[in-house]
Order: sequence, then C-alpha cells, then structure tokens
Amino acid sequence: MQEKQQIAVVGASGYTGADLVRLAVRHPHIEIAALTASSHAGKSLDTVFPHLANLNLPLLCRNDEVDWSTIDVAFCGLPHATSQQVIRELPDHVKVIDISADFRLRDPSLYEATYGSPHSAIELQQQAVYGLTEHYRSEIAVSRLVACPGCYPTAVLTLLLPLVSNGLIDPTDLIIDAKSGLTGAGRGLRQNTLFAESGEGMCAYAVAQHRHAPEIEQELSIAAGQQLTVNFTPHLIPMSRGELVTCYARLTPGNDAADCVRALADRYQDESFVNLSPDGVIPHTQHVRGSNSVSINAYADRIPGRVIMIGALDNLVKGSSGQALQNFNVMFGYDETTGLQQIALFP
Repeated sequence: MQEKQQIAVVGASGYTGADLVRLAVRHPHIEIAALTASSHAGKSLDTVFPHLANLNLPLLCRNDEVDWSTIDVAFCGLPHATSQQVIRELPDHVKVIDISADFRLRDPSLYEATYGSPHSAIELQQQAVYGLTEHYRSEIAVSRLVACPGCYPTAVLTLLLPLVSNGLIDPTDLIIDAKSGLTGAGRGLRQNTLFAESGEGMCAYAVAQHRHAPEIEQELSIAAGQQLTVNFTPHLIPMSRGELVTCYARLTPGNDAADCVRALADRYQDESFVNLSPDGVIPHTQHVRGSNSVSINAYADRIPGRVIMIGALDNLVKGSSGQALQNFNVMFGYDETTGLQQIALFP
C-alpha cells in the first residue's frame, strides 16, 4: 500500500480549513497530522465545527507547536499577509498549497497595490505556480508552492480563458457579474453577513475595487497577449455556499455563440471537473453544491454580435479546498479525482 502523505491544515478553524478536513479525511493517501488555529489551540476541532466529530483528528495547536520535520504538505488557509509570514518559515521539504491570496499575483508591486502592504516573501512569490488546475497542470506537478486561485477567478477564468486564447471574444470588452454565498466572506463576525442584514436581500460589494479583479486580469492578459482591464462586480447572496458568474462579451468578427460552446467543449472534454451543461439547462449553483465540479456554457445574446457565458461552482470546494486537494493529487501523481468524487448535494 502506498505511503500516506502527512499533512498540516494551517488555519483549520475557518470555513476553507473545515471543508478541507471534510474532504481530506476520506482521502486514501492523506494522514492529517496537524491542525492549527491559534485562537483555539488545545481544543478539538469538533468544538469549533461539531459536524467534524468522531474523526480521530489531532487537537488544534499553534503553528509553532507543529513538528514540521514530520510534515510533507501544508495546506494554508490563513488570511492574506498572515499566510506569507507562516509559509516563509517552513522547512524546504514541506510542499505548500496556499488557499490564501498571498502568492496568486506574480508582480510584487501589484500585490502591494492590491492588498495594501509589501509582500514579505518575494522570493517565494516568484516561485509560486498559479493553481488553476486545468490550465497549469504540468507546472503544478513539479512545484513546491501552489497558489490556489480565488473562488471568483476560478469560475471566471474557467469560462473565459479558452475563448480569449482562441480569439473568439474581444478581451477588451468584458463585463463580469458575479454572485457568491456568504461563506465567501469568511467566518469572522461582520455586520453585512449577519442574518438580519443579508438573509432576505442581495447586494453588490467592493464595487470597482474587489481584490480578485487584478487576479482575473493577470491571467486573461497572459492569454490575450496584452494588458487587460475587466468590468467586475461581485455580489453577496443569501445562501451559505455557491457561486454564479455571468460574463458578457463582444464576439470577434466571423464568430458566434456556437463557436464559443464548441471551444469550451473541446477544451474541457477530457476534464473530470469541468462540465458543459446539457442543452436546455442553464448552470445552477444547486447543480454543483458540495462537489468539485464547475458547470459552464455560452449563449447567444439578443444583442447581435455578443455572447453571454454562465458558470456555477461551490465556492468552498472547487473555488477553494476542493481545488487545493485536486492540486495535491497532481503534485503527488495520484489520480486527480481521488477524494473528490462527491456528487452534488441536491436539493
């Protein structure tokens, strides 16, 4: 039997950490050796997340209490700026799968402008591989540090990269309307995520300044071969998990929506987790809830020469911890679907 990889989940008391544990505990090649959460050190994880009871997990501890000599992989789910401080202190033998924003942006000056402080581990930032699995698989396989994309970029880039790369849409005219469940805002107490504030309504936030926009622009600019700026507006919707993105674009001359559908089908025909929705079915968050799947498709706009693209994913799974586990499988040569075969939970 193949040896199990010893993993540490850094930041296990957050939503992404909890969902990573939920998935990893059933992975045949993983042993959860350490769980860190400084504010809950000494507690069992089920005191923070009762749904994770009876799993025989290690107690929560501080990062400096982990015996890193025994750890093969660190999954890091800490907030930005905190993550880089922890990762730069890890021994070189520890592979890192970072779910925070700290290593997603390739340009240190862009990171500073976006997150408001200089990057403190620039040498690692320059080594990090962007963890959009279906598009950077070969680089992920040989990397020590993988920077998992944000949930919005995962959905948007899965939809748009094949179309931009094939010249089917005008990359200078992109409008992205994105909606996420409340777990996308994290577990910290915030007024705008209280039930009374969000439970029966929907609102835009971070208008024209969301931190995922530079990440989206970074990857689309590479695909287009020119510097791009996108129109990106996120919204919070009153559900716990799930994400829906609707993208609007101008078609390039001689192309139509059917060409976009064919390009998406061709690009992802061999991918386990990217699915073109069936004819007559529009991507829906409930079709992917709890799974590592992305549902996508493209549709002719009633405005001539334009196309509408829609994608849905679970922001905590494919948009976060599930993609992190998918990248783990790629890094260690396991079947990419290992531990991620969950069918969507419906209704």
